[in-house]
Amino acid sequence: MAFTPDPSVAIILVNWNGFDFTAACLESLRKVEFPDFKIILVDNASENSEGKKLLSTFPEIILIENKENLGFAGGNNVGIVKALEDGYSHIMLLNNDTEVEPDFLGEMMRKFQSGGNLGVVQPLITFLNDKDKIWSAGGKWNSLLGRAITLGDRKQLDEYLPEDVPLDWATGCCMLISREALLAAGLLNESYFAYFEDVDWSQRFRQKGFEIALAAKALVYHEAGASSKKKHAEGTLSPRVFYFHVRNQFYLIRGSQKGISFLFSVGYHCIRFSLWMAYFCLRGRFQKLKSVAKGLRDGLTNPLEKAPIWP
Repeated sequence: MAFTPDPSVAIILVNWNGFDFTAACLESLRKVEFPDFKIILVDNASENSEGKKLLSTFPEIILIENKENLGFAGGNNVGIVKALEDGYSHIMLLNNDTEVEPDFLGEMMRKFQSGGNLGVVQPLITFLNDKDKIWSAGGKWNSLLGRAITLGDRKQLDEYLPEDVPLDWATGCCMLISREALLAAGLLNESYFAYFEDVDWSQRFRQKGFEIALAAKALVYHEAGASSKKKHAEGTLSPRVFYFHVRNQFYLIRGSQKGISFLFSVGYHCIRFSLWMAYFCLRGRFQKLKSVAKGLRDGLTNPLEKAPIWP
């Protein structure tokens, strides 16, 4: 794929009741050293007019306000369509609970210049509150068990020593995508709402012949699950998070696995989630138990929907 001589980047942030995180992310983006980028903030029907408040503090952004919460996939798709309409050569998804190094975008774009048929580049992501501990150095896919594996997960930087390597999937926390790859593979699959939509998307990019790679010198710091970490009656994570995780795991398997791999994958995850339910039963967390059971049912029986194509 030929590299665009004068690349332009649209950075898409989705905000949902996360004003403080989003403001910190936008503040870090103000320091980015890259000649041509624009931030598209998609507010997913936050309370207290958060989108307008962010716009008043950061007038350089483009604000799109959704009338309802469309989830990670739907919210990002709104921003992606805007970026495609405006003609950007590259589009980045960036979680709102991140902060970035000033050179992160330049390092990711330099990776695109390294050759090959790159369609997606992911930075090295560490924890915001422990910057020497890795959150994600990219992903590999276990095709036998239908399992998405995060490379470097919780390893110390000086022990793992990440390098630029080919990846099977990139995390939606931060991924830079070429316009050509997007037009070929389509948008995010909105039926996922949240969780595993990035793995599904990555698989579609690779099916279209595009490579995915890590840019190890590009650094992003992640709070990790800020929108999910809210106090609930049964702990920090809400039952809804477990529902989406379980349901979407089976969506992913049904959409990508065949033959013996499909049987192994379904069996493996059924056992895994049954153990979850046993644990929740023992701990008296019955809402989470019901959510996992509902996720199992819906993940195995709901019709699979296709991702939208633009235009």
